[in-house]
Amino acid sequence: MTLTLLAYTLMTDPTPLEASAAGRSPSTGTVYLIVTNTGQRAAFWHSIQVQVPLGDGAGHLTPDFKKIKPRGEYGARSGAQSPVNVKPQGSDAFQATAPGGGRARLDPGDHIVLTLENVTVAAAAGVAVLRVTENSSSTQAGGLSNRYAAVPLVKTAPKEIPAPRDFRPDDAMVNAGSNIVLRWEGYDDFDYKILFPGGQATVPQGVRSWSPAAADAPKRATTYTLLATSRTTPKQEHFLTTTVEVRDPILDTLTVTTGVNTPWVQGTANATGGRVTFTDTGVQISASSGAQGSVTADKAEFNGVRTEWVQGRNSDDGWISFPKEGLNVRRGSGQDWGTVFADKADLNGVNTRWVQGRTAADGWISFPTSGLQVSRGGTDTPTQGYVYAESICAKDAPYGQGGGWINLHDQGMTVYLSKNGSNELGSVTASSFNR
Repeated sequence: MTLTLLAYTLMTDPTPLEASAAGRSPSTGTVYLIVTNTGQRAAFWHSIQVQVPLGDGAGHLTPDFKKIKPRGEYGARSGAQSPVNVKPQGSDAFQATAPGGGRARLDPGDHIVLTLENVTVAAAAGVAVLRVTENSSSTQAGGLSNRYAAVPLVKTAPKEIPAPRDFRPDDAMVNAGSNIVLRWEGYDDFDYKILFPGGQATVPQGVRSWSPAAADAPKRATTYTLLATSRTTPKQEHFLTTTVEVRDPILDTLTVTTGVNTPWVQGTANATGGRVTFTDTGVQISASSGAQGSVTADKAEFNGVRTEWVQGRNSDDGWISFPKEGLNVRRGSGQDWGTVFADKADLNGVNTRWVQGRTAADGWISFPTSGLQVSRGGTDTPTQGYVYAESICAKDAPYGQGGGWINLHDQGMTVYLSKNGSNELGSVTASSFNR
């Protein structure tokens, strides 16, 4: 057998190739045949044929020749590269041919890489030998002849399928309700599920990423679990977890047993709504504008209240203000004096301009500078009214406008006739007199 002019080296990815196992996804790999000129002179090649041993035995490379994808590339010592034509030759070989169908020069240090991709590895472990037929010449004009080489590769027994790994989110910190993407690395020999609070999702075969539906997007810190179940090894399961943190989380409920430390609290219905701020002196209620806000409640119990004013629920309700002098009762939406309604008032003193019964027809009492005036009801103009009493004790008792009057003094009683304010004595008229 004539020795080849060129040298042949075989490499695989992965190294070594792993034999396929029954019940698993087929083991696949790539075979690289590196052709080099290690001599001192140029060699001229016409074709290089690589025969692949077919079958599932220990000495076979693959049971499926048609799935292999061949390609070739020439590399000069200078660094220049160019493609090499590689095609199937029969049912079990591939052949690389020189450009133009002639012969190509391969100088010392030049190389050719013949690549066989997507090789389904045979089921039995062992050594598979690729047989090379080199059609070449040592000179440009010399005759071509076939030269042969055998190049072995190793197939190891299948190992246990590695567990999936590197389960992680694209973004570890997101806003509440934002879309997330979880990714991992693993083999198709597993069925994958994502477990999350309140549900789970099955991942389609061949997919290594997952995103929740919009309704399930995380609203608070959420832990996701990747469950990988082997389809070939019974009860073989792997669990991986990852957590996505959420800015400004939304909680359904919150129970705290030792206290909450926070500068402020705000509602979730409206991001610009009112808030409660905890200051050094107490609590501050703010509206969306930042100004002081309102507290709405059914009942409030305090040991004391400090406030500028108090008003009913509606803007036209009466209101009470608290000046330094005491208490002002006002009408709604204005500064006019209002009315106090009560069953009883217990006071040390009352300063008022007038007092009237409950209706406009009732009599009323005013307090001029000179004393007390009783007026009839039903009119805004003072019209003298009556005083009803069992007895009257007074120093001077005027009867009425234009009438006589009685002076009560230490010695008794004097009746005067009212004549333009004169002190002329008057008369006493009565139907009876009891002494």
